[in-house]
Amino acid sequence: MKNSCIAIVVALSQHSRGYRTGGALKLADTVRHIVSILLQNEAGALARVANLFSTRGYNIESLNVAPTHDDTVSRLTLVTNGSETVMDQIIKQLGKLVDVVNIIDMTDDDHIERELALFKIQMPGDDWEPLARTAREFGATVLDDRAGHFTVELTGGSGEIDRFVAAISARAQMLTVVRSGAMAVARGAPILTPT
Repeated sequence: MKNSCIAIVVALSQHSRGYRTGGALKLADTVRHIVSILLQNEAGALARVANLFSTRGYNIESLNVAPTHDDTVSRLTLVTNGSETVMDQIIKQLGKLVDVVNIIDMTDDDHIERELALFKIQMPGDDWEPLARTAREFGATVLDDRAGHFTVELTGGSGEIDRFVAAISARAQMLTVVRSGAMAVARGAPILTPT
């Protein structure tokens, strides 16, 4: 156990800072990973998962957790970046946590990814048609439009939400951005089930 923890720390250190081979500094290949975890719906379960990442100096870009149809099990979806080797080690360590029921890296599987975002936008002047047009192009919904402040909702992939932010920022002032973080589910038959 001690040797595997040391290997993870070394691999994470190499990932975050690069590593030297023959005197030249090389950056580790990093990939965006979406990891889905079924865990017991108990106090402290989420903290133990997050602690595994923080003690190894690894960043969680987004984290989403909610109960499933089974009240005793929650589904946690997190997004992080890392090399394949490091992610394999992290997933093995997560699988050893007592609260974890099942875990899968969705990255290589055919899956549907969605994120919910809410935006508070202020339009200069009275012409809000450019905002409405951009919202329609992205399939966004204007939820509220009081006194030149618009609350807009968009559901889509993370890249689509990033493009929406860039498009709106060019036309209006973005005051608030609230994002749920990525959620993912496999296409077809479920691949993450309680074992």
